Amino acid sequence: MRRFLITIAILIGFSPLSAEENQIDWSDLIDESAQSFEDPFRDLSYDQIDDLRRIVRLQTALDGGSPSAKAGTELQQVKASLSSQGLDADWLISQRWIVAEKRELADAAGNPAYDGETVKLGGFAISAPPAEDGTAMAYLVPERGMCSHVPPPPPNQMVRLRLTNGWQPAMIHEPVVVTGRIDIDPSERRMVVVDGFVPMRATFSMDVVQVETFGRKTEVQSVATNDRSVGVAKNQRDTPRTSVLGQ
Repeated sequence: MRRFLITIAILIGFSPLSAEENQIDWSDLIDESAQSFEDPFRDLSYDQIDDLRRIVRLQTALDGGSPSAKAGTELQQVKASLSSQGLDADWLISQRWIVAEKRELADAAGNPAYDGETVKLGGFAISAPPAEDGTAMAYLVPERGMCSHVPPPPPNQMVRLRLTNGWQPAMIHEPVVVTGRIDIDPSERRMVVVDGFVPMRATFSMDVVQVETFGRKTEVQSVATNDRSVGVAKNQRDTPRTSVLGQ
């Protein structure tokens, strides 16, 4: 990773276009104004979170009319244990969906300062199915392995790339530096990455005009045609949202 970042810095530093566009880092894409909110779950321990999950399960069983003989007693014991630690279990559980929504908004919020700007950004490219109009597409993520061996990053740390110059990633997670106009343009697709479907949620899109790889640079000369049929791209699908407690 360090070698890659050094190489990225060299590529950016010697690019003839470096004076014409913003050179940004992934942290620049985050809307900091959306990151500050009350999150009572942030400092809880794993055991405390697990106790809250137990309470939700026990209460659900009691409300459903089919609890075990000891469910009521166990519920009160777990609540008492959390209360002795200064935690109001009922209040925390009532906040789980509120906090989940705030976290979701924070993860998706893009920095408006770069909306519509031409920027240069380094990352790892993942091939994607073509757009509905046949344009070649890819995604850019900040770390190798994301969306395959590890989960996808937050939406504001993923960029959906429109590739109109004939270049496409030669391998999954190809290290590149891309230049183009970046827009806050939320999208959600599902596609196969390595061995299964992955939800690809991106806050940003970019019309790429230049791609820099190790030893190569590809600039747009004209809009390239794409002979793959229009409409192959996966339709956007909703993924159920879970609460902070996973229930």
